[in-house]
Amino acid sequence: MCGLAGFLGTPEAPAAARALLERMIGTLHHRGPDGFGFHVEGGVGLAHARLAVIDLTTGAQPIANERGTVWTVLNGEIFNYRALRTELVRRGHRFATQSDTEVIVHLYEEHGDRFVEHLNGDFALALWDGERGRLLLARDRFGVRPLFHASAAGRMWFASEIKAILAALPTRARLDPAGLAQAFTFWGPLDPGSVFVGVESLPPGHLLAIGADGQRALTRYWDWSFPAPGAPPRWCSVEQAAGELRELLTDAVRLRLQADVPLGAYLSGGLDSSAVVALMREAGASRLRSYSIAFDSAEFDESEHQQAMVRHLGCEHDTLRCTSRAIGEAFPHLIRQVEAPVLRTAGVPLMLLARRVREDGCKVVLTGEGADEVFAGYDLFKEAKVRRFWARQPGSRLRPALLGRLYGYLENSPVRHAALAQSFFGRGMEHLPRPVFAHVPRWASSQSALRFLAPELRAGLGGFEPLDWYERRLPPAIASWSPLARDQYVEAKTLLAGYLLPAQGDRPAMAHGVEGRFPFLDHRVVEFANALPDRWKIRGLTEKYLLRRALEGLLPPAIRQRTKQPYRAPDQSSFFVDGEPLDFVADLMSPARLHDAGYFDAAAVGRLFEKCRRGRAIGFADNQAFVGILSTMLVDEFFVRRAAA
Repeated sequence: MCGLAGFLGTPEAPAAARALLERMIGTLHHRGPDGFGFHVEGGVGLAHARLAVIDLTTGAQPIANERGTVWTVLNGEIFNYRALRTELVRRGHRFATQSDTEVIVHLYEEHGDRFVEHLNGDFALALWDGERGRLLLARDRFGVRPLFHASAAGRMWFASEIKAILAALPTRARLDPAGLAQAFTFWGPLDPGSVFVGVESLPPGHLLAIGADGQRALTRYWDWSFPAPGAPPRWCSVEQAAGELRELLTDAVRLRLQADVPLGAYLSGGLDSSAVVALMREAGASRLRSYSIAFDSAEFDESEHQQAMVRHLGCEHDTLRCTSRAIGEAFPHLIRQVEAPVLRTAGVPLMLLARRVREDGCKVVLTGEGADEVFAGYDLFKEAKVRRFWARQPGSRLRPALLGRLYGYLENSPVRHAALAQSFFGRGMEHLPRPVFAHVPRWASSQSALRFLAPELRAGLGGFEPLDWYERRLPPAIASWSPLARDQYVEAKTLLAGYLLPAQGDRPAMAHGVEGRFPFLDHRVVEFANALPDRWKIRGLTEKYLLRRALEGLLPPAIRQRTKQPYRAPDQSSFFVDGEPLDFVADLMSPARLHDAGYFDAAAVGRLFEKCRRGRAIGFADNQAFVGILSTMLVDEFFVRRAAA
């Protein structure tokens, strides 16, 4: 994994173009601390910051084909590069390195723009075809690796992170109210947007081509897809499907063990990460190193389950005990990396764990990210199932009582009180036929933070209505999918792509030069899971049913049968010690700073601040609003105010 940056447009003297690229790529040193590389040719410039993982000797980028007519820079890894290389050599292509990146230029020569369809990997890349005067930008199927672009001053600018674009275009350092509204509703700005005016994100599974005439063509080469309800499964039995899934997961893990540097794994103690670590051992990992996070609060801590897996597998294990104060103090560093508001602090412990991993000599970690979206693991999916069941008999007292079997890991869970549960989960029943039905309670809770926006900013949103806005983005085919398939699609496109992968995946790890790899997001695994009948994903209220069957004999029964407990961390309580705010919190949340920034109603935020200071903010809405407001002020501090200065 690495960082990339570049531009296409008005030609410039080579020395000036190189200096511009150096300024951009210098902001991404944390992503690629092992060296910089550059290519300048006419009106195009490519820059690369390298994290050396494969082919440490000759794998520096940019990399070209034999004739020097096609150049590329890659952020990420191509996991099937060895099979691709073998086939390309058979077709007569000559390789100069052992790098996975080099297959890209030869695949492009062989298949044109469709080369991306042959890649199994986590990647964002730029490719320059000098003979045709074309630039291609491409991003992996799920959005694991980031890629942003903007147009100004006769050029198109692109980079792995927005800070590199702002290094060239400081006037673009302005927050977009629409992006803020998305972040405060969906937990993150949704592709192709960002929270900065005029800066766009290339959507996952897309390729953008810019021709010599400046014309742009955006092509979707992959998307989540599901069969129509009632379609016969291609497997004769659950046992057959479980066996095939086990083979697929084993191969996905095997491919992600390719590295010329030490690697490890994150072990939360849940089903998904435990499966990854166990499969690493089964795939022959030469040294099994695992890393975990522990918390003082029993509500968040999973140490007991982590240690059970360590004993079962015999890992070399390291645990980072993370205090609330450590989370609060490191929060600004996370926001500097994420470059967007967040509604949770959960990325901070992961960032601190990445630092521990790097200090231990590892550059790569495998994690269980993605399994809950792919195999319907979240309580949200079961909640939607119960709510649909309830909606068929709205007057029933027994049906909503099933909600009491969910969210048991929450200290202040709404299901602990029947009346509160019916009120909370009963919201949005009028949206039952809509594809976003499952997400209405969550979005309604998080969107309540919009009431803290300054009146003039809120008025400028023009009555932003998230359900209508989001449904206009959905593919027409979603109307023919099952309710669970719709829920999974929306979850993958919002929470996974908009929040989890950037704010808990790529950015926290790359803050310390650590590459995360996610076997459950191998597209072969996802396509397999999408074809499964719903009853093989959720049986009754047992989530990830087929995955559990596939892991029989691999994990201890207590881990394999354990109910999902999502990874979480202390939120607004991390920013106060004995009722007093951390210094940066007191400064950024002061009435003067809030008024000066202009995003929020200072009086309303002041009341929320006081509520949190006294420890009285226990609900989701207050926690998310406080973290969202504070993180927005940090984005303003790091990127807007400093650019102006």
